[in-house]
Amino acid sequence: MTAAVAAAVESPMGELELVVAVRGGRSVAAHQYHRGALRVLRPHYLDDSGQVCYVLVNPGGAYLGADLYVIDVEAGDGAKVLLTTQSATKIYRTPGSFAEQRMTLRLGEGAQLELAPDQLIAYREASYRQNTHITVRPSSSLVMAEVVTPGWSPDGASFRYEELRLRNEIHVATPEGTRMLALDNLLIRPPLNDVTGLGFMEGFSHLGSLVVVDARVDQALAEEFHALTAGHDAHTGVSLTACVGGTTGLVLRSLSNSTEELNRLLGACTALLRERWYGQPPLNLRKY
Repeated sequence: MTAAVAAAVESPMGELELVVAVRGGRSVAAHQYHRGALRVLRPHYLDDSGQVCYVLVNPGGAYLGADLYVIDVEAGDGAKVLLTTQSATKIYRTPGSFAEQRMTLRLGEGAQLELAPDQLIAYREASYRQNTHITVRPSSSLVMAEVVTPGWSPDGASFRYEELRLRNEIHVATPEGTRMLALDNLLIRPPLNDVTGLGFMEGFSHLGSLVVVDARVDQALAEEFHALTAGHDAHTGVSLTACVGGTTGLVLRSLSNSTEELNRLLGACTALLRERWYGQPPLNLRKY
């Protein structure tokens, strides 16, 4: 371990802890702590469902080499939480060591957690690792959407970042014990001599991902998503996990050349779930 990495592990650039519980029919913070370059804005409610929305903010504006950010979020029994970001997550040059985000998510019985961050942008010579450890209950509901895009390069070339590693480890906690539901491991490592992206990621520049964990996930939903995404300018695949404790996971991957197109595609899928499962309207975060 290099000195830079060791220092990052010992002293994260930003830490955030958030525990949400149900009080008076609404979801509210039961515990909140932040240190360094991470915090959340004042909570707000987008509709009358009781779901609380928190906006994650990094005042530093970007992740740099050897930066470590640690996020811990718990949605207690029956809590409904929406977590988004104030703006895109930007990964700049990381000479000497990668930037890293470690996120832990815990969902209680009947909890609903929705993650809808702005896009992750990796710039020239950026190396980034994102490790997310998730524990759900059989009655929990988790929806996570994310878009990854290459940043601007001075010579106009695509894929100038070095490496992106995105890892989601999902467990189901039951009375009989905790079992792994899925290990979703994504590695994007552009070819060193490829300046156009052709032959890499099927020639596309942007990647969209959707992870859904819920007892209502089944093959019919996967087929419905596949049909829904067919009308978008993107190449999409959908797969299901095994069923653990009555809970099944769904992973959707989509390739495109446009952040907006992927946002529309993922938005259509999440809108379907919000209306059908939660009786809520499509997301309208109104950030801009």
